[in-house]
Amino acid sequence: MTDLRVDSLSKRFGGLRVFQDISFDLPSGGLLGVIGPNGAGKTTLINVISGRQMASGGRVVLGDRDITNQPAYAISRLGLARSFQQTNTFKSVTVAENVARAVRFGRRSAPAGLSAMLVDFGLAPRQQEIADKLPYGLQKILGLVMAFAISPRILLLDEPAAGLERNERKIVDAFVHRVRESGTSVLIVEHDMDLIRRLCPRILVLDAGTLLADGPPAEVLARPDVIAAYLGEEAA
Repeated sequence: MTDLRVDSLSKRFGGLRVFQDISFDLPSGGLLGVIGPNGAGKTTLINVISGRQMASGGRVVLGDRDITNQPAYAISRLGLARSFQQTNTFKSVTVAENVARAVRFGRRSAPAGLSAMLVDFGLAPRQQEIADKLPYGLQKILGLVMAFAISPRILLLDEPAAGLERNERKIVDAFVHRVRESGTSVLIVEHDMDLIRRLCPRILVLDAGTLLADGPPAEVLARPDVIAAYLGEEAA
């Protein structure tokens, strides 16, 4: 069963092509990684799928429902949530209130495992602290937990490891495992290749707005055209 299908999706800003004719599917309970050099269109792809930016062509289908160009709040309430590269919390309220607002926004009961996640990721003892006063790593983790608190069917993670210390990045692994145990499908955009190799059985490579490769990480990352797309960036 397919949870998410993207058919010939394209995005332009005026005469500038960001990406064109991107097609893939995300099966129910699946995990898909999306990688590519800076400027490949990865974040814009998530923005278009989640309704934060309008598609210029193609379709996004959630289950059997066409959600192309529907508003972000409507898509979220249909069960597709996303996280952000930077911290994205209600900065002036407590951790507990941030989580409560996410649950209310999802219009569902809190997902099973949410309380345990707060404990295991170090947020439970800090629930009465103001979100903006947390260390950056905990703010980033709070943003991930809030996305899960909506009780999504599909979760799009935009560079979940960005800005985290190396010893904090294993929390992303644990978070993804927990989310998938709940039955949620996950798509990850990420630059951390070690994380992608650890987690993702399948990856897509975007380059200059086109779909360059699709397949298992060991095969895709050994392809000469994929290596060429990363030359300079990976060596830097």
